[in-house]
Amino acid sequence: MTKKVAVVLDNLFEDVEYTSPVEALKGEGYEVEVIGKEAGTSVKGKKENTEVQIDKGIADVQASDYDALLIPGGFSPDQLRGDKEGRFGQFTKEFFAADKPVFAICHGPQLLIDTNELSGRKLTSYLSVRKDLENAGATVVDESVVVDGKLVTSRTPDDLPDFNRELLAQLK
Repeated sequence: MTKKVAVVLDNLFEDVEYTSPVEALKGEGYEVEVIGKEAGTSVKGKKENTEVQIDKGIADVQASDYDALLIPGGFSPDQLRGDKEGRFGQFTKEFFAADKPVFAICHGPQLLIDTNELSGRKLTSYLSVRKDLENAGATVVDESVVVDGKLVTSRTPDDLPDFNRELLAQLK
C-alpha cells in the first residue's frame, strides 16, 4: 500500500520548500495530497508564483487518512494559523498524537506552536521563528536538519538536501 503524505498549504508559501520535498516524495512513489482552506481552489508561491491546486479542504480530512505531514515555509504557515477554528493546528496535533512523522521547514514550525506539543522537543527553523518556538517550550538549535523522534525540521531552502534525505528516511 502506497504511503500518503498530507501537505498543508496556503498562498505565499516558499515555492521550493513545497516543490523540492514533493518531488522527492513522488520520486519514491509516495502519494501527496495538498490540504488547504477549500478544495478545488489554488494557491500561489511567493517567489516563483508556483500554482498549486488544493486537493482537499481542511474540514474534509483527518490525520488518520495520512501517513505523514509536510509543512512548507513562507507566509503560508502563519496564514494557516489564522484559521478561526484552529483546524490546521488541530490537524497537525493529531499527527503527534498518532506518532506519525511531521516535516516542517523554515517558517513551517510556526504551525507546530498551535499543537502545544513542543515542550521538551528539539528542533530548528528560520531565525525569526526561533524565539516563538522557545516560548512554546522547544529547544531550538541552529542546524541544517534536526530529527527529534518523528519530527524533522530545517531552517531554509539551503537545507533542502538534508531535509529531504531525513523525511524520506522517516517514511521507509
